[in-house]
Amino acid sequence: MTKLTVFFKDKIICSYLSEKNILHIGRDETNDLTIDSLAVAPAHAAIIIRDDGSSTIKQLNDNFPLIINGEKIKKFNLNNNDMISMGNHYIVYNSTESEDQTESLINKEDATSLNHEIISALSIPAANLQVIDGENIGKVLPLKKAMTRLGHSGSGVAVISKRKNGYFISALENIDAIMVNSVPVSDSSVRLNHNDVLIINNTSMQFFLN
Repeated sequence: MTKLTVFFKDKIICSYLSEKNILHIGRDETNDLTIDSLAVAPAHAAIIIRDDGSSTIKQLNDNFPLIINGEKIKKFNLNNNDMISMGNHYIVYNSTESEDQTESLINKEDATSLNHEIISALSIPAANLQVIDGENIGKVLPLKKAMTRLGHSGSGVAVISKRKNGYFISALENIDAIMVNSVPVSDSSVRLNHNDVLIINNTSMQFFLN
């Protein structure tokens, strides 16, 4: 059985359970999982579940990016707790052995505890960003969540994701304006190193590990 938990701005809005082999996600009501947002394509993505229990998600519309764990990708083999971002919504994927087990999890989950579970599984140092210019110079932004969204629409939007092998930055909007050490991130996902300098939304910030 597949479980998809949908969040909007870090708040759970629904959980979807299915035993289907193919699940369609999109804005149109004909999808198995419908997300009412203009940032979501009418047919955004499809999840294919194989007989061995493995699952693959595929992008269905080139004009609407598929972002998995902060990285733009067209096709991806899903693992438990992978995060599928669509605008201000994100979906957490899990495979479950029984509906009863899943229902008990739904009663216990909220955005805070889910983020804590994901981060606890990642044995990497805590990290922060420090603003190094402008009116907010010196301000420190802890990177506590599994995914941290930064910037403003029109000026550059990026996401920093915390993974098993470190912190990675990906550009979501105005990709040439997102830079690491003066190099545009573009369509790639860039691993961050201690003391790297980021430019997001015309603001310079330094990444550092605790």
